[in-house]
Amino acid sequence: MKIAYLDCFSGISGDMFVGALLDAGLPFDELQKTLGSLPLRGYRVETLRTHKNGVHGTRFIVAVQMENQVARRFRDIKDMIQSAGLSSWVKEKSIETFESIAMEESKIHGCLPEEVHFHEVGATDSIIDVVGTLYGVERLGIASAYASALPLGSGFVDTRHGRMPLPAPATLALLRGVPIYDSGLKQELVTPTGAALARALVKSFGRMPPMVVEKIGYGAGSRDLPDRPNLLRIIIGEEELQERLETVTVLEANLDDTNPEWFSFLMDQLFEAGALDVVFCPVQMKKNRPGVLVHVIGRPHQQDDLMNILFRESTTLGVRFRYSQRKVLERSFVEIESPWGPMRVKRVLQPDGSSFIYPEYEMCRKIALDKGVPLKEIYSWVMGQNRRSAT
Repeated sequence: MKIAYLDCFSGISGDMFVGALLDAGLPFDELQKTLGSLPLRGYRVETLRTHKNGVHGTRFIVAVQMENQVARRFRDIKDMIQSAGLSSWVKEKSIETFESIAMEESKIHGCLPEEVHFHEVGATDSIIDVVGTLYGVERLGIASAYASALPLGSGFVDTRHGRMPLPAPATLALLRGVPIYDSGLKQELVTPTGAALARALVKSFGRMPPMVVEKIGYGAGSRDLPDRPNLLRIIIGEEELQERLETVTVLEANLDDTNPEWFSFLMDQLFEAGALDVVFCPVQMKKNRPGVLVHVIGRPHQQDDLMNILFRESTTLGVRFRYSQRKVLERSFVEIESPWGPMRVKRVLQPDGSSFIYPEYEMCRKIALDKGVPLKEIYSWVMGQNRRSAT
């Protein structure tokens, strides 16, 4: 599987992302033709080979006539993307990216997402950057993207809303659940468009995953930075192992005064909200009172929803949280023929490339009840298929 790692030592923006993809081999003429299917006029795109601190890269430029820089609502951008000659994946991801910005902007400005007026991010160049990035990712066959932690700058930036602090409020809101750090620069290093693209594409932030490197691209920013090259580096290659890294949020709470009858409902609510795992562990708390440690794992963007459920459905007054990484094996569901008919099982790819199938409890339970067969017999039969396939 082809993957990409975004080395964001100078942040990320939409034009830098497109520039990095072009530098890594995305054909400019194909990109230009695809972008031409958008109902946008009064602009042109071009590339420029440039260098930052001695490192050469590609700068992607969208030159727009100022009279065409109009504010658009989210629904206007959505209609524009849906009418373009793009793949369903590019359309879906482009709309998802702008919707994420609209949701955060609506909270900041106190209005409905559909009524958000996009200015900087609704301008022609931002639409080109988002669609161009997602087309480039698809065209280069990148199945999964990973990224480093993101450096943020400080200071102020002038917008059509007025003077705003850095990071911009929308940028910071979009980076909820993403590892960030202070760069020490009085510059905007991560733009709202860059933050939204990272949120839409990146599966895990942190270390580079194991891969066999095939292509490297550098996307250049327009400014020169005093202490680093203003470049976004993309590293594209084949995933070396059948395992992947993911960033997860881990929530914990200690409970010693919750009605035991509530725990089943609490677990159901957490799983329905998308939790990856929920564990209850017996613990001894202060004054030697017996209690329960609630341990929840979820996706970073689910953190607030999962935390709200813990507050709503238990008696906790505080929830600990942290971001962690986990390494997981690739898995999928397949259907096999069994003595009891078609049966769904889980197939897992091992690090050495071999596969292994595991029983799926709900399917085994259904067969056991329908056929009157002991559950352990069904489990044994499934596990025995691995021994037979190995011989």
